[in-house]
Amino acid sequence: MDEVKLLVTNIKNKKLKPIYFLMGEEPYYIDKISDYIESSILTEEERGFNQMVLYGRDVTVEDIVSNAKRFPMMAEHQVVIVKEAQDLSRTIEKLASYAENPQPTTILVVNYKYKKIDKRKALYKTLKKTGVVYESKKLYENQVADWIRRVLSSKGYQISPKAAQMLVEFLGTDLSKINNELEKLQIILPKDTQISPEHIEENIGISKDFNNFELRKAIGDRNAVKAYKIVNYFAENPKDNPMVVTVSLLFNFFSQLLHFHGLNDKSPRNVASALKINPYFVNEYVTAARNYPMRKVSTVVASLRTFDVKSKGVGANAVPQGDLLRELVADILN
Repeated sequence: MDEVKLLVTNIKNKKLKPIYFLMGEEPYYIDKISDYIESSILTEEERGFNQMVLYGRDVTVEDIVSNAKRFPMMAEHQVVIVKEAQDLSRTIEKLASYAENPQPTTILVVNYKYKKIDKRKALYKTLKKTGVVYESKKLYENQVADWIRRVLSSKGYQISPKAAQMLVEFLGTDLSKINNELEKLQIILPKDTQISPEHIEENIGISKDFNNFELRKAIGDRNAVKAYKIVNYFAENPKDNPMVVTVSLLFNFFSQLLHFHGLNDKSPRNVASALKINPYFVNEYVTAARNYPMRKVSTVVASLRTFDVKSKGVGANAVPQGDLLRELVADILN
């Protein structure tokens, strides 16, 4: 995120480079940077003659170079944006010759999503000398809640740890999808609001009481009544609560619990750091560790592996997923 801020600041201050090669697994920042360049380099009057958008599936590298070598008309720069450039992955190395001597009045933006070029080859090495190479890396699940907090904080909002975790568990690590939901909340809620689980439930449709976060907590607390209420809700709403996701989240939780048991230093700060969790959730692991000794945790992890296979239809084709989930919870709690 700091790298993106610096890049945008340099563009804003007219410290421009002739090529911006934006690549990587996470498309969110690639789109953000590209959109910023598209909207900010040229005035509205200049864009008609000096800004063009090309698509990788419709052009060749030679077409891109030909357009990039044009001179601007009645403007200081022209902007050429290549979207979906990953469709040119087999020939993209041909861009290296242009990158060695790029047109100084052209700003060429290459959006190379979900992939990255070989850093050992000529194109990458040349781009590093003459332009900007930005690699947008996928965030790990345990990093997304912090990302949500930073994004909202920059817009004048706060969010509770539980509400952030609900978004992560429901939407995964797709930053574009999460950002769309955050923008909806910003339209509805006034600034300085602390976004709560109730806000998430009312405006996004994620239940604050019947979700994987609450199931994990109920199991950790050995609260059988609450755990079975949640799995019964999941059984009645299987499309919104796929078992494969629940099993995966529980597997991660008990794997972390196994790690917790192995820690010599169980101070809250060290636990949060070692398990890569928000300090807010440390007490959940402390409680769960009391309820599940290391030997039991090992048994649960093995059981979760078995149910993971079953949830994907191996050896349990005729068993409804709701029944499988109830059986899993019973297996963990017994």
